[in-house]
Amino acid sequence: MFPSQSPPSNVHSVRPSDVSVLSTIGLHMHSTELSQVVSRLAELLTLFNPALITLSDEANLYSPHFVQHSSLVEQAKEVSLQLQHSQEVVDRDWKLLLLFVQVDQLCVCEQQAQTIIRHVVKEVDEALQLLHSQLKKTIVSVALWDGENDRFNRMCPCMETNSDGEVRLQRAMLSQALQESLDELLVKQSWYTDRDDFTVILQDEPFITDLSSVSTGKPLSGSQASQQADKLLVQMWKNLLQPTNGQHSTDDNGNIIALPCPTEDRPFLRTEENSPSYHHSDASPLVHPLTGTEMPCEDFSPSPSTPATVHELRPGDIKVVAAVGDSLTAGNGIPSNPNNILDVLQQYRGLSWSIGGDENLTSVTTLPNILKYFNQNLTGYSLGMGRQQTPQAFLNQAVAGAKSKDVPPQVRALVARMKNDSRIDFESDWKVITLFIGGNDVCDHCYNSLLYSVDNYVRNVRNSLDYLHKQVPRALVNLIEPLHILPLREMHLDASTKCPTWLVNILCPCVILPKANSKALQMVEDLNRGYQKSLHKLVESGRYDTRSDFTVVIQPFFREIVVPRLPDGRPDRSYFSADCFHLSQKAQTQMARSLWNNMLEPLGNKTAKQDFSENLDLKCPTKTSPYIRTYNNSEYSYADPLPTPGPITNWGSDFSCMDLAPSDTVPMSVHKLKPADIKVVAALGDSSTAGTGAKAKTVFDLSKEYKGVSWSIGGDKGLETVTTLPNILKKFNPTIKGFSKGIGKLQKAFNMAVPGARTSEIPAQVQALIKAMKGHKEVNFEMDWKLVTILVGGNDLCSYCIEQNNLSPKNYSHNLKLSLDMLHKEVPRLLVNVVEIFQIETLKTVKKNTIGCSLLQRTSCPCVINPVDNSPEVEEIKRINHEYQAEVQQLISGNRYDGKEDFAVVLQPFLQNSFIPQIGDGEADTSFFSVDCFHISERAHAEMAVALWNNMLEPVGRKQAYNNFTHDRSKIQCPTEASPYIFTKVNSLPSPPVTSTTTASFTTLTSSPEPTSIEPLCPPSLAVWVPVVVGILGSLAGIIIAWLILSSCQNRKNKVGKAMELKGTGF
Repeated sequence: MFPSQSPPSNVHSVRPSDVSVLSTIGLHMHSTELSQVVSRLAELLTLFNPALITLSDEANLYSPHFVQHSSLVEQAKEVSLQLQHSQEVVDRDWKLLLLFVQVDQLCVCEQQAQTIIRHVVKEVDEALQLLHSQLKKTIVSVALWDGENDRFNRMCPCMETNSDGEVRLQRAMLSQALQESLDELLVKQSWYTDRDDFTVILQDEPFITDLSSVSTGKPLSGSQASQQADKLLVQMWKNLLQPTNGQHSTDDNGNIIALPCPTEDRPFLRTEENSPSYHHSDASPLVHPLTGTEMPCEDFSPSPSTPATVHELRPGDIKVVAAVGDSLTAGNGIPSNPNNILDVLQQYRGLSWSIGGDENLTSVTTLPNILKYFNQNLTGYSLGMGRQQTPQAFLNQAVAGAKSKDVPPQVRALVARMKNDSRIDFESDWKVITLFIGGNDVCDHCYNSLLYSVDNYVRNVRNSLDYLHKQVPRALVNLIEPLHILPLREMHLDASTKCPTWLVNILCPCVILPKANSKALQMVEDLNRGYQKSLHKLVESGRYDTRSDFTVVIQPFFREIVVPRLPDGRPDRSYFSADCFHLSQKAQTQMARSLWNNMLEPLGNKTAKQDFSENLDLKCPTKTSPYIRTYNNSEYSYADPLPTPGPITNWGSDFSCMDLAPSDTVPMSVHKLKPADIKVVAALGDSSTAGTGAKAKTVFDLSKEYKGVSWSIGGDKGLETVTTLPNILKKFNPTIKGFSKGIGKLQKAFNMAVPGARTSEIPAQVQALIKAMKGHKEVNFEMDWKLVTILVGGNDLCSYCIEQNNLSPKNYSHNLKLSLDMLHKEVPRLLVNVVEIFQIETLKTVKKNTIGCSLLQRTSCPCVINPVDNSPEVEEIKRINHEYQAEVQQLISGNRYDGKEDFAVVLQPFLQNSFIPQIGDGEADTSFFSVDCFHISERAHAEMAVALWNNMLEPVGRKQAYNNFTHDRSKIQCPTEASPYIFTKVNSLPSPPVTSTTTASFTTLTSSPEPTSIEPLCPPSLAVWVPVVVGILGSLAGIIIAWLILSSCQNRKNKVGKAMELKGTGF
């Protein structure tokens, strides 16, 4: 711990143990996550100084009235008065004051950004000046907090028309701009260090909520929020200490969190004097070389007459250019310099590589400026700045932050503009359309690997190309391979580039965050290559070569990327915009040249590498090859298409598991339960479990309950033809009891689900189930292991707008609690699957022009189907849906049902992030639904059965939280020798990790979904200190242990602290 021998007289020599008072400014009444982090920091500091004083809610400092209606300056006055008049605080006490600037409290539209930032900086300056004048022996740590993901959108009406990607980009840039502006303020004010007893520091990075929440816009579960608080504490603590050479790290799953310790040579709290930092204002402006290009070609003539075939299209024949894509085509930040991060929000469409038309080729290199040499009447290119709706954007319909799913709407908008513009002869003009998409899909794939799968990526591109093929005559489409994105990491691995890596962690977390040589990084590479290969399969199918006036050509210059480097070997930042993510005009110049050259290269011999530092000259059409190259004029033969699969005759599954044996003896613990040990299955719920309409052919069949194919409880036929959970379990235990068969109630067995049931009716179903089990002659109620599956809540949501009080999230949770309590109390040897409620708003996408779908769907679920898209009513249902999920997560993640060794409840989250597969142009695949577009079909039942089974074989905390509804008979997973049991909270806990010795001093934590006991792993000879374990150590125990460790560290203070491993979600 290295405490000071005597109280320090200089602010630059203050150790953690010297801090006597901790206080904060800027907390908001809604800042629950931030308050939790501050509370954990206080407990951590208490280990260094058990007498630490924390100004808390008891002092009424953070009462809602005070915080809501006061500025930072007013709060600074209040804190100063409290510190000056507190009887507990004496003059010699060193104080640590945290000042938070909350980004999520700001509403900043593009035109207001600079004004708002200046206002915030001015307010911070005034607050700091007041603190400087009133307080002595104080370190003020200023930090940005950006924690409430949905609050930012709710507070900004100007954001309502922006896409999710645009909002995410704007929010990240605002945080970075504020960070830079505050840094400039503190440099200008010399850190307020005109005295030896006062200074201000700026935390190196803003505090950002969990990146998966930023990416998906969904709230965190209870366990995720706890883990996130741990990570934010580590960040705050690390920034408060003097930096060391070591860096804290996490494993691939984010389970190991290393907490740095003060070291003997770096024992102080960080100040600018004892640990100078890099300042944004020190950056040199980028000097861009000439971004124009010399035109070497001499023959610019078009064809003698307008060509009738795309395979005889010369550059001079092209009359119209167009483009769709993401921010690289929208032109975000192309000319921005490092000192103007907010400029990355500006869309310089006139400079865009594939579609911009500003100035001419001698100063701005773009595809249109090249083509203007061949046809001065070219049209369609974008000019100047603005978003895609502006007139100057013209046929540049790219949207910042767009993913592949956003391209179909872009092409529809593009075609509409083409048809309605008088400058374009839609039927006769030859058009070149460039489609470039996929980078943002890769950046977010780790948060929803199904949504961003190769299949969905190519489906979205196919839908877009299908629309162009159907709607647009006389067109050649440049389909650009997604760039190989992994080289982007090099910009953020070299600290000398001074890139804002924390910001790119938000924009592209799944690429930047994984460790080198990790499984997660290999997944990025595989997905990236999968995207590239899938485009070739699509185009080489011949799908777009059915007419002579249309074709799609893949331009592969982005397949491999060579990172540009400075003479000393470091990455050259001049090819990037201010955020080190978007590309600068220097890079866009090379992209335009590469695209043009690709267009003139024959298929089979196209350049597939982008070397940004290469001196690239433009190629020219020749007399022997005057045309833009296509498969036809390249004499290129497509690969033979894959054989067409035969028709699907049933929704059965293949089974490959080998170890089907039960436990050697009947297990006494639910945590040692193998699949073959299960003797009885049962299910509770609504029509989804009752099997309503699952095999219906007409609306008259909708009243039938096809219980034998029900996903969680049906037992018709065998697994080879009907996929259900019991049919999977029959492979392990052919004598299993309780599954339902056939149609109707005669053979329902232990399928107690009732169509239309709400959560309030589940307790009655539990009572009926217990009675049925006890009365069944072939069930040994006391000795047989039982599995019960519960899915309910859809009908609650469908009627929420009618009965809000009765169907509140609290009541939803309460009714589930009553049901689980009854099972816990009365049923021995039981494992309960609670399946998380799905995202019901996705039902709005299920449409079909039939009476069943148009009328019955509205009747079955009025509160979801009837409101118009994006209405407040829909947003309210989405919010309540998320609260239902959060309530059940909180109920099950606690220890309410942990008291019995033969009972466990496990939340199976495969429906948490629901996704309905699509066919055609944004059309939901209705084969997953019955004839009313509301109840699910046998196909969906089969998919849900597989998803549930696979969830059961995944550890708690690492379960797949989305549905993978793609037909594949081989998706069923198997128990392994290492993990033969059905997973519960207890048997999901990781084994204690082994700590290796490093040069830096760290304390490491294992984050897991549930708190566990402390397990020190360090040899007793090592000098260590122990972080607080929140919620486990009481304050008295904490003080006793802290003094013991202080004594130990004092006796061995000449040894450098090593590391220890802890398990648990808290510190």
